[in-house]
Amino acid sequence: MARIEGVSAEQAGPYVKVAYRFTRRAIAKLTGRETERMIEPLELYALVPALFKGYTKLEQASAKVHRLDKRLHALAELKAATLTQCEYCIDMGSAISRRWGLSDQELLALPTYQTSPLFSELDKLVLDYAVGMSRTPVDVPDELFDKLRRHLDAGQLIELTHHVALENLRGRFNLALGIGSAGFSDGMVCALPAMPPLPS
Repeated sequence: MARIEGVSAEQAGPYVKVAYRFTRRAIAKLTGRETERMIEPLELYALVPALFKGYTKLEQASAKVHRLDKRLHALAELKAATLTQCEYCIDMGSAISRRWGLSDQELLALPTYQTSPLFSELDKLVLDYAVGMSRTPVDVPDELFDKLRRHLDAGQLIELTHHVALENLRGRFNLALGIGSAGFSDGMVCALPAMPPLPS
């Protein structure tokens, strides 16, 4: 349960109701499930109409870009979600990743991707990029970026960078406001949150 009560469908005005309906349909198509709390982050954004409109347009635009392979998109977003430890994002991301071709074994191997034979060289570069982008401060060495450029064109790199940055926005928003899992992966394998580093 979130720390703040959002705008329910019953309380929402016409524009927000339509956005809720559209979002529910889109998320159900992506995850294969419709759950009670599936649009909880959006219900909180609805408390600030200007942000609600801007955020929904950002998500709509993001859903329309497809230059990046779906597998790479899924790996990058899900890795970022595990690093922020956002339950909602990991739950939804695991369901989407499964539908986009990742196996249960790959979902569980994300913490050890660097040594796992399940991931290709490009998969590992994308995962390294998601890790570097999700650090504070961001740590993306020139060498890593140059290796990615050998596989991806400029547009694909922009899309990859956007997806990781957006996932960090989602995760940090959800965590701060207490938004938890929505049940997209109930009864199925789900990626594991990254363990925080041990103190030195």
